[in-house]
Amino acid sequence: MTLQGREITKDNIELVQRLIEANPSQNRTWLSKELCLLWDWRAANGQIKDMACRTLLLKLEQRGYIILPSRRSPGRGSRKVSIPYVPHNTASIACALSDLEPVHIQLVEDTEPLRLFQCLLSAYHYLGFSSTVGENMKYMVFDREHNPLACLLFGSAAWKCAPRDDFIGWNAEIRKSNLKFLTNNMRFLILPWVRVPHLASHILGRVARRISSEWIEKYGHPLYLLETFVERQRFRGICYQAANWIYVGQTKGRSRNDRYATLKVPVKDIYLYPLTKRFREALSQQVGEQKGRQVEDDK
Repeated sequence: MTLQGREITKDNIELVQRLIEANPSQNRTWLSKELCLLWDWRAANGQIKDMACRTLLLKLEQRGYIILPSRRSPGRGSRKVSIPYVPHNTASIACALSDLEPVHIQLVEDTEPLRLFQCLLSAYHYLGFSSTVGENMKYMVFDREHNPLACLLFGSAAWKCAPRDDFIGWNAEIRKSNLKFLTNNMRFLILPWVRVPHLASHILGRVARRISSEWIEKYGHPLYLLETFVERQRFRGICYQAANWIYVGQTKGRSRNDRYATLKVPVKDIYLYPLTKRFREALSQQVGEQKGRQVEDDK
């Protein structure tokens, strides 16, 4: 079977079972890190894929292949976290975009901006905030007075999405290898007291022009395509359309990571944004061809 993009064999499962039996005092964190080292399972920047391995182990347990050590602290079952309140200005901002400029888009990396980012998503986004697993990028947007305007979160792309996969033209094998060159705009929040025409599409356009280079710096590989899923009963996707994202179809009412057709969620419109004109060529290269050759951005 394939879990978290990795082929899992009977020998792999037996190895996990032996590690658990031989190390009864060790916890799940130790187990996932040890497996990453044994399998040499690493991201492009050389870091071990600890959280991906943790999720893989949970899936093996859910399917009855292993029994993991008991949790020593509250778990990440739903990955929801307790978010403390961070004071912030909620005064109404209703004006033209030019009145806010220069609009500053900040990559969220340090502790204090991260706390505000989490607080705002938790308080004002209808999906809230959940801790992120795997490669991700967080942005906050401020006006010239440093008042918060918006938050964006990019994370792992959906494992399988028929309209997107047809648009790209790749097969299942290549998708497993190259999915890391996509990212999903999981959250986009314009704060509820902000009423500025064209702000959302302006932000999307500016982020699209910088995210791949920042992804390379953080994770050691580029991005070639952005995706997002817009819940059609709530939103019309106007800002994505205005920012030239491409509508390619609808979901089938399944979770973005649901590979077994068991998780029912609202139907969503699918939008994609190529970061280079040659994105299909980049995403359709065979396994291993990406190393040492990055498709040139010819926009």
